[in-house]
Amino acid sequence: MASFPPRVNEKEIGKLLLNLVDHTEVVRDLTFAPDGSLILVSASRDKTLRVWDLKDDGNMMKVLRGHQNWVYSCAFSPDSSMLCSVGASKAVFLWNMDKYTMIRKLEGHHHDVVACDFSPDGALLATASYDTRVYIWDPHTGAILMEFGHLFPPPTPIFAGGANDRWVRSVSFSHDGLHVASLADDKMVRFWRIDEDYPVQVAPLSNGLCCAFSTDGSVLAAGTHDGSVYFWATPRQVPSLQHLCRMSIRRVMPTQEVQELPVPSKVLEFLSYRL
Repeated sequence: MASFPPRVNEKEIGKLLLNLVDHTEVVRDLTFAPDGSLILVSASRDKTLRVWDLKDDGNMMKVLRGHQNWVYSCAFSPDSSMLCSVGASKAVFLWNMDKYTMIRKLEGHHHDVVACDFSPDGALLATASYDTRVYIWDPHTGAILMEFGHLFPPPTPIFAGGANDRWVRSVSFSHDGLHVASLADDKMVRFWRIDEDYPVQVAPLSNGLCCAFSTDGSVLAAGTHDGSVYFWATPRQVPSLQHLCRMSIRRVMPTQEVQELPVPSKVLEFLSYRL
């Protein structure tokens, strides 16, 4: 039998429903679990993430500790089983959201990490850092699969860990699972393909701070420090049947299970996003 959401009383619109009070510093980011459970995670400069159950009057279920400095951003995997949190001091953490335990810390960035996003099938994780790089990770193994550099030649770790004009501020996965957008301090927005190490398209943008794709992936919205929001038509490409099949498989199979499939090695590499 179909269930329908309760009708909203017009008098309730705009009414404050909950005030979640527990963080001791600025809250930098919020993300809801995609499974519709009304679980909310908040990321704060107080070095913690807090898990709230909005079905239970905003009860705080868990405090996730492990960051040694500010937490900048967080993102759920599409199946809500995993959370990525990123922050100052090169931090990229993965959390098991069934047990509320840390899975692993991803090592590779040389500066603060300020944004993260999962691919639509959950097989890839993108992180953006002040070290001028966007990394594409396999969250199930911790391996770096791709590096999108915003400065050529790539800076040394010492230079990347300091001040420069190529800090990457934001990263977002398109819903086709093929494209990634990034914003950097060099006044550019870049569109990347996950199988190419150079941008497929660039556009000017000053003071870029955050970005997000529309649901169908046809538009990218970007917000700036000066209070503006800009929109771009994004590179469009019909995904191949192979890629659509890969996404279908990876939605239900982590890398470890994929590697056990009785298929040729080239197929395994493709399914693992190593081609």
